[in-house]
Amino acid sequence: MSGPSPDRPDGDSSPEPEPGANRTGDGDGPHGGRGGGARTAVGTAEAPDRPSRAFVDLHCHTSASFDSLASPRAVVRAAAACGLTHLAITDHDRIDGALEAQACALPGLTVIVGEEIRTRDGDLIGLFLERAVPPGLSGRETVAAIRAQGGLVGIPHPFDRFRGSLLRDLAMAPLADEVDWIETWNARLVGRGNERAAEFAAGRGRPGVAVSDAHTTIEVGVAYTILDGRPATPGELLAALPGARLVPGRASYIARLVTPVAKVIQRARGRGRVPAVAVLAAGRGSKGPGIAR
Repeated sequence: MSGPSPDRPDGDSSPEPEPGANRTGDGDGPHGGRGGGARTAVGTAEAPDRPSRAFVDLHCHTSASFDSLASPRAVVRAAAACGLTHLAITDHDRIDGALEAQACALPGLTVIVGEEIRTRDGDLIGLFLERAVPPGLSGRETVAAIRAQGGLVGIPHPFDRFRGSLLRDLAMAPLADEVDWIETWNARLVGRGNERAAEFAAGRGRPGVAVSDAHTTIEVGVAYTILDGRPATPGELLAALPGARLVPGRASYIARLVTPVAKVIQRARGRGRVPAVAVLAAGRGSKGPGIAR
């Protein structure tokens, strides 16, 4: 991998997303992370004077996921090293890795507890969570469960043909009106899925973000979003999203080859995918999640 460029942590020269994905990065980059200060409730060692811009990766995995071997501490170190100011840990269907990462947040780095949730309709991202949202609920039930915790909701890789993408079934398009952002650039996505996501987000009036979807430490921050201010709460992040500047990049194919190996190792360790919950009266008029653990 070549040395980092001023506006991309991995020095990638990949083309930017099509129009509709907010603005692209304007030459700023996350390098030269800020330091010092007291820890906040969201896992930041806060700098005394807040920087005017935040460098944010809202989709990242650790070894708490069934398909990653990157420890939470190593992921935090990688994020700090490339100068990100905000990192959302969004492991599949669990938050223990995010909580561990938050506990070891380095100066200048805010770690947001999140989760990539497998719903019956496709994947959703929840941020600012206090407890895990179980997989297997409907999309709308999952949104409700995230909102009940005061969290924010995003749609990851909405048109990825190879993953649990919510918008491969366009019958789910109305659910986009209930979310806070759409991933319009996912560094692991191949094909035209990012372009379609950017067009869809623009058509629905939803903010777009660029994310690494990192499953290894070398992917952290390969794509990210620049936001004005230093959002530390759900409300602050929500307010900053419409002005987002996207900095796209591509995950290396070498890093992607680690994923199938990680799945085998994690399964052997007894850390396979979290099974979907039993949902009482699912699809038969249930008025709520009705979760049976």
